[in-house]
Amino acid sequence: MKSIAEMSANFFPQVIKLANQVHGDNYLNLAQLTALHQRGIKDGIDASYVALLESKVVGYRLSFAAGQWPLDQWCSVNLWPVLPDKMAYFKSVAVAPELQGQGLGSTLLKASIAALTQQGATAGLAHIWRESPGNGAERYFSKAGATLLKVHPDRWLHLSETAGYICPICGNRCHCSAAEMALLFPGKN
Repeated sequence: MKSIAEMSANFFPQVIKLANQVHGDNYLNLAQLTALHQRGIKDGIDASYVALLESKVVGYRLSFAAGQWPLDQWCSVNLWPVLPDKMAYFKSVAVAPELQGQGLGSTLLKASIAALTQQGATAGLAHIWRESPGNGAERYFSKAGATLLKVHPDRWLHLSETAGYICPICGNRCHCSAAEMALLFPGKN
């Protein structure tokens, strides 16, 4: 039986293993996940979730509360449908390869949206991995209602150069592009 639970430290080792399996070696480590998870907690509400099969993590969604994540050169604020203080961030998602296509990603997204809405966000932004197998990531986020704002080439190259990230497509020099996409939350458009 699959279930959804709030992310917590006891799930971190399994989340890290899954993230690195799906997104590439050195994508995520314990120190990073510990810090990133805190960005999703606001007013006692956690916006990050795991999908469980029995007690095994088979999916996760790491999301940041509006106002609790840094804007950078890949944020096209002038194209956003809401102000930055109302824009949450969908940092990362992964589903075990053998369970992809069964709706776990959508279920995790809906759980995060419900929590982010309770926190006061009215939309969420993501930088979607365009080179994901079959461009499944962009199709999944578009199906959820997100709109494409801008494409950013070489979005993760700096991680290859500075953090030893190994892209599952490009190897040790990631040239994958990101689709900057915004998703207005239900009842907020």
